[in-house]
Amino acid sequence: MSTITTLTLYPIKSCAGISLQAATITTAGLSHQEVHDREWMVVDRAGQFLSQRSHPVMALIVPALQADVMTLQAPGMPSLEISTAPLVQAQATSMNVTVWDSSLSAHDCGDAAAAWFSQVVGQPSRLVRFDPEARRLASKKWTLDVDAPTRFADGYPVLLISQGSLDDLNQKLQAQGRAALPMNRFRPNIVIDGVDAFEEDFAAFIQAGPVRLQPVKPCTRCPMPAIDQATGKFGPDPMDIMLTYRGNPRVDGAVTFGVNAVLLEGAGEILRTGQEIEIELDF
Repeated sequence: MSTITTLTLYPIKSCAGISLQAATITTAGLSHQEVHDREWMVVDRAGQFLSQRSHPVMALIVPALQADVMTLQAPGMPSLEISTAPLVQAQATSMNVTVWDSSLSAHDCGDAAAAWFSQVVGQPSRLVRFDPEARRLASKKWTLDVDAPTRFADGYPVLLISQGSLDDLNQKLQAQGRAALPMNRFRPNIVIDGVDAFEEDFAAFIQAGPVRLQPVKPCTRCPMPAIDQATGKFGPDPMDIMLTYRGNPRVDGAVTFGVNAVLLEGAGEILRTGQEIEIELDF
């Protein structure tokens, strides 16, 4: 039996995730208590996004959700509360931000948040929130006819990985006397189990009750899996092992691990851990 084993929401791009037993699926990714995946982002003074790639300490920024409030914790810092109430456009302060090749308007979260993030990250920074009136779509090169909206995710609304894929990698690492890695190194939204290693690479569709996901692009890997999410420091890097067997010709030989997916059916439905899934393969 194939099931969903883990659901993770990342409210702030490149910060720690929140493990959930149930989450709402939307066309733009997972949502919980009206908080959406990658709804917030840390930027520099010019509005350029910051991530663990250059600031691994961001892994130690841990969010928790209560009614209309997201509380953030970081080592050596007082907690910070951010309102998650719906934005009132007339009262919002906008700034232009850039995430990869997308430039758009976002809402600035104020000086208190900016001072807190600047101290944690170690450079002048601001926290911004996605403008619900903005429009950012995943690449049509991969989604074809599907308009797949995203917020501040790297490029796609959902990242899915099977447990079998991680187990396969860890077997190769341990065969060389290296430590196994936890799944959070790869920051998926959805983890599935009960399928063969890398079976998700060949999935045409993934069905979970009324929810139908379509994998559209293999997830190319940067140095972030080398960052220990518990310490915020660069730890053992699996890339050398992955280079030996995970080069993918679909993306010009780049190393891939997991699949980016878009939602075809079931917007507003609830996904749950333990929920059975069906995979339709397309070899």
